[in-house]
Amino acid sequence: MKIKVMIVDDDELIRSSLKYILASDTSIEVVNTSSNGDEAYNNLQKIDVDVILMDIRMPICNGVAATKKISSIYPDKKIIILTTFDDDDYIFEALKNGAKGFLLKNVSPDKIIEAIKIVYQGNLLLHPDVTAKLTSMLQMEKKVEWQKYDLTEAEVNIMKLISEGFSNKEIADHVFLSEGTVKNKISDILDKLHLRDRTQIAIFYLKGGNK
Repeated sequence: MKIKVMIVDDDELIRSSLKYILASDTSIEVVNTSSNGDEAYNNLQKIDVDVILMDIRMPICNGVAATKKISSIYPDKKIIILTTFDDDDYIFEALKNGAKGFLLKNVSPDKIIEAIKIVYQGNLLLHPDVTAKLTSMLQMEKKVEWQKYDLTEAEVNIMKLISEGFSNKEIADHVFLSEGTVKNKISDILDKLHLRDRTQIAIFYLKGGNK
């Protein structure tokens, strides 16, 4: 089964270029291109989509607003923010609004393809520069009293690895546990912190707690 992708960008040349790049991978199919967030939202009512590549700065409805609108109605749609603007506020707001990945447009074509596959599998994907900016922006404390959240040392370590974009399998390899045990621990973390998904876990960790 192919990964169905929607490209949302106000620049026609970029839409065409991305469509050409993604056509090189037989496991991906571009099923729609839209020029702004409202158009994308309307098209989702008629088209089955798995992953959305979303630009930030667009007329009518920008990428941050569109991510919030789409995620609230279609929470199963996985949105990757793809932009030339590595603005801190955009990064944080997009993730808060439900984005599952954030890439800068200067990454290589194979990285874009890889990002789509990673996010499609349910993992969080952040460009290394974005992760560094998030950590700096959210001013994570060196010493955080994680115990007050009833979190174990193992759970905190898993949160850290999630914030760095590791998959369950990669986390399992790092902490020497089975992938099934890691999944159970992530469920425990979500329950303890009353969070919805991995993205919220990553933001919670990077902020040093304090939802």
